[in-house]
Amino acid sequence: MAVVMTFVWPEITPDLYDAVRTRVRWEEDSPDGCVLHVAWFADDGFNVLDIWESEEKFAQFIATRIEPVLKGELGVKSDPQPTFHPLYRRFVAPGISGAA
Repeated sequence: MAVVMTFVWPEITPDLYDAVRTRVRWEEDSPDGCVLHVAWFADDGFNVLDIWESEEKFAQFIATRIEPVLKGELGVKSDPQPTFHPLYRRFVAPGISGAA
């Protein structure tokens, strides 16, 4: 079942996010099971809203592609606390595609 995943991660800065994005290349090599990724920065830190085919697909992506870079190469110490909710419905506006 598809899930909506959200988290806030105060330790992640725009520079760290861009460094991970560049190294992991998830926009060029999409993670298995990822349907949508949205990220923004607010007063509480780095925020993410993703849609995944399953929690397991998310966990696999984090373990195999994100953690080796974020924790191994870049030395990030903290972890977010993701929450998952069953996806009830999604709508994609006509003509919308690609990364931005």
